[in-house]
Amino acid sequence: MGGRIALTVNGLAHALAVPRDAPLLNILRNDLGLNGPKYGCGLGECGACTVLVDGIEARACVIPVGGVEGRHITTLEGLGTLEVPHPVQQAFIECQAAQCGYCLNGMIVSTVALLRRFSRPTEQQVREALVHNLCRCGAHLEIMQAVRRAAELTAAAAT
Repeated sequence: MGGRIALTVNGLAHALAVPRDAPLLNILRNDLGLNGPKYGCGLGECGACTVLVDGIEARACVIPVGGVEGRHITTLEGLGTLEVPHPVQQAFIECQAAQCGYCLNGMIVSTVALLRRFSRPTEQQVREALVHNLCRCGAHLEIMQAVRRAAELTAAAAT
């Protein structure tokens, strides 16, 4: 197994006895009980498993847990709470930007990463940021609206 792996997930330190080559997604879901990141394709192509690693979006299904030891991982659960959602989560709620909701983890986490890079992203920047997040339900118009609203809410929260 290779000893214990030290992870910081959503601000909490964990020391886990897991195989170093196990996918981060499996550890998050099975060992830490975090169900925000979803298993979609298992190839890093659909975006359902997206998390932030040191603030950068990453696909948890293709990253070995040993590769993120000592780094800060943020999942959907680490962004906000039911009582005080993150501005991006609030925007997706307000805009009803979901049908089945399976893609929302990736859409929201990717939007958080986008808004850290560009506070007022252009439509082209939004499209590029979300191009690898697949929504099979076709809620793309609502998702685009939610990203624009998230930019407004994030800007308002910063003032």
